[in-house]
Amino acid sequence: MSEVGFGDRLQAAFQQFGHLCVGIDPHPFLLNEWEFDDTSVSLREFSLRVIDACVGQVGIIKPQVAFYERHGAKGLEALDYIIRRAREAGLLVISDCKRGDIGSTMEAYAQAWLTPGWNLESDAITVSPYLGSGALSQTVDYALSHNKGVFILAATSNPEAALLQTAQITQGIHQGKTIAAAMLSDVARWATEATPQNSVGAVLGATLDLPALGIHPDEYPALPVLAPGFGFQGARVEDAQRLFGNLSTNLIVSETRSVLSAGRDGVVESVTRRAGEVASALA
Repeated sequence: MSEVGFGDRLQAAFQQFGHLCVGIDPHPFLLNEWEFDDTSVSLREFSLRVIDACVGQVGIIKPQVAFYERHGAKGLEALDYIIRRAREAGLLVISDCKRGDIGSTMEAYAQAWLTPGWNLESDAITVSPYLGSGALSQTVDYALSHNKGVFILAATSNPEAALLQTAQITQGIHQGKTIAAAMLSDVARWATEATPQNSVGAVLGATLDLPALGIHPDEYPALPVLAPGFGFQGARVEDAQRLFGNLSTNLIVSETRSVLSAGRDGVVESVTRRAGEVASALA
């Protein structure tokens, strides 16, 4: 097990490589664009090519677990292999599995993804708090005790989420806040009070109007934020500091299609160029 907490490893990645995180989402259409067929063997080859393009250029990758799970056991075998290859090469791996359930079940998910030495061992995972953020307590405790990270969905950019995430809480310590703002407040508490610090972060969509969700970024400490939505989805990294304010300090700029659409022959140049652009924007 690493003796260094995830938050400190994340800081080291920022300092060495900047804030870009390359998502690995082997959509069938992307596989086709890369001239691969839609098989578990192709998943592995596609992913390894992306990892090779990232080594020495970025510090973080984020495989989307669903696109491996759709191939069953062989897909998970491919995912396990590429996670190990990436971590051996010095990349931080955030497995985008978005698990969300009651406490004991969530602890089992944490064991599956965050146990040192086990298959699928990742540096961090994404989780959903919409069965109540308290249901994640065991997951957070497990992650911290193993120097791993957790990113909790607070505000997502899919339009279906707006009705739920903008709803106001009518009782308890978060009375008057939107659900999204309440979730972020819980994340901020974990990020600053837990040990090691800054190993718990939030997922905030970069295409969102955060103040409209009741989230005013400068009111929060500089906790880690995983921000999808840059590049292909329309958010500009040049606007990151305006969009995220104080939260831009530890912002993870997550991009997938905008980088991988360059194809197998252009991915190395695409990753290198984009890593430099993101580093300059958040310098």
